[in-house]
Amino acid sequence: MGLLSAGVWLAATALLAWPQGLKEGDLAPDFTLPDQDEVNHTLSDYRGQKLLVYFYPKDDTPGCTKEACGLRDAYADYEAANIAILGISYDTPGSHRKFREKHNLPFTLLSDSKKVVAELYGTRGIYPLAIRRSFLINEEGYIVKIIKDVDVTTHSQDVLQHFRESAPQP
Repeated sequence: MGLLSAGVWLAATALLAWPQGLKEGDLAPDFTLPDQDEVNHTLSDYRGQKLLVYFYPKDDTPGCTKEACGLRDAYADYEAANIAILGISYDTPGSHRKFREKHNLPFTLLSDSKKVVAELYGTRGIYPLAIRRSFLINEEGYIVKIIKDVDVTTHSQDVLQHFRESAPQP
């Protein structure tokens, strides 16, 4: 087997073995992670409220900062719609604290330094960074939308629009 064909075989094998992740309609897997202040948060504690769980690669990088600041700027709309926000990356609580303070972020950032939750949610990348992906979870804990192709410039408004569209009509 030549070098090129061996590389293609390895890549194909890795893709076949890669977890397919969650689907819309699945119950969101429960987890507990520390926040920027090293206080633990458990997903099931958010039942009864809509929730955006967004995975992002790294604190204080251009795309991640743009995404977080967009959520910050729309935060009043999230509060009005009773939507909590949890951002998750592999960064430490200390890194999250600095990032949050620097950009005046009003929502919680969780540290998945062991990559356990990223594995559960199918966002563990082959690089040392999480895959950027968002999970919109309803009041009962079910995933109503997975955004795989996140546009950091419109993400905050895209999430709000998805929640509006999935809301029961009177």
